[in-house]
Amino acid sequence: MFSENQSKRYSRHFILPEIGIFGQEKLLKSSVLVIGAGGLGSIVIMYLAAAGVGKIGIADCDEVEPSNFNRQIIHSPLSLGVNKALSASEWVTKFNPDVSVDTIKERLTAQNIASTIANYDFIVDCTDNFETKFLINDACVAAQKPFCHGGAAGLDGQVMTVAKGSACLRCVLGSAPLDAPTCAELGVLGSVVGVIGSIQATEAIEYLVGKGEPLLNKLLVFDARTMKFQTIKLKPDPNCSACGR
Repeated sequence: MFSENQSKRYSRHFILPEIGIFGQEKLLKSSVLVIGAGGLGSIVIMYLAAAGVGKIGIADCDEVEPSNFNRQIIHSPLSLGVNKALSASEWVTKFNPDVSVDTIKERLTAQNIASTIANYDFIVDCTDNFETKFLINDACVAAQKPFCHGGAAGLDGQVMTVAKGSACLRCVLGSAPLDAPTCAELGVLGSVVGVIGSIQATEAIEYLVGKGEPLLNKLLVFDARTMKFQTIKLKPDPNCSACGR
């Protein structure tokens, strides 16, 4: 049963055939771990909290700094110097009392990532470096945890979702590029991060309620210069070091 406040808060979900009352119940009982509370993470966390996902884990070891504000909209100037996971957790707690928050302030490593992802239904990769992205990919594949990868730099972005039996990030890239430029070097348009983060949040919500067609074996690429999306079909690599034989 929903309280009066919940009935009002989620009323627009109730009338969606893809969610409805039963889908909203699923969301309230679900848990999502968002790794990275920066640009992508801000959008993902805000929309998951708005959707009523019952438990959100937020993992980030960095602190809020002025260069974040063009895209990391969950933080404010009042949060300067504050750990990002803590800053984002405080926003969620104020915004939706239905959502419990796990605040994870330590850096994820090969030693702690398996235990960190273990208690969540879905993982969202909102990190900004390939080393951590492949760490997440390998841990989720090994644990058979569904996750959504997202990335944005400059005016470009990409999203893919990985679940048991689908192509993973190593199927696409093999290994982490050693010389990949960072957002600090390329720059990034904040609204592009918003587009990619919104798609990641939608992927998580639809997966949790069991509706829609997630981006399994697909890489969705966005180019803001031309406002075009391209869907690249993928196949699992049988020789992949993460998910192959």
